[in-house]
Amino acid sequence: MRLASSRLQQISAAGRWIGNGLADLLVPLTCHGCGTRVAAPGGLCPSCWAGLELVAGPVCDVYGTPMAHDAGPGAVSARAVEHPPGWNRARGATVFSDASQRLVHALKYRDRHEVAPAMARMMVHAGRELLTDADMIAPVPLHRWRLWSRRYNQSALLAAEVAKLSGSRFVPDLAMRVRRTRSQVGLGQSERNRNVRGAFSVTPHHAGGIMGARVVLVDDVMTSGATASECARALRNAGAAEVDVLVFALVSGGA
Repeated sequence: MRLASSRLQQISAAGRWIGNGLADLLVPLTCHGCGTRVAAPGGLCPSCWAGLELVAGPVCDVYGTPMAHDAGPGAVSARAVEHPPGWNRARGATVFSDASQRLVHALKYRDRHEVAPAMARMMVHAGRELLTDADMIAPVPLHRWRLWSRRYNQSALLAAEVAKLSGSRFVPDLAMRVRRTRSQVGLGQSERNRNVRGAFSVTPHHAGGIMGARVVLVDDVMTSGATASECARALRNAGAAEVDVLVFALVSGGA
């Protein structure tokens, strides 16, 4: 019986190897950064990995953006003092660059969902202090019409992977967009703030569960921070004790 079981395992392993090889021949695994061949789904080639600029400390405790000098735990930037956002703390895995943009666009616009786990792993590493005591992980939501046209929310894909890796509870519909807004691209800071003001609310059936909760809000990119700030503010107004923000890429000088 043991020999038979061992033989079956060998046959099964051989079948998986052959199947993976055939799949790679039919649909070659390519780097999402430059298109060269890679060994695993969602992988990057060494050159594109090297092109990613990971966010390293010291960082502003509020915006998560790099600071020139280490002022100790809890240090904040001048921007955090002058323009406090709706969240408590934010962290990003990478600085927004050509390399990180290619990954974001692969996930967001080219249906390359297999890149989400790699992005999420970097996010979990960058946001480990936020995730330690998190009660729930939630994505920044899309308006239903944009979700219908795009067919999926890239932030929800990332949030699901972050929750899986961190062992936290994933709540995909915690927040909702109650008002359709125009794209933030090309807008100044004050225009961005006005554009998203009042655009978010807690989904009614989660109204009771959010009271006193520590929420980590997940998005792909943070540019000015207006969208995440307004969404976080809606969650806090609904009773969340703390709302932190975790993104894959931080736009330099933005947050």
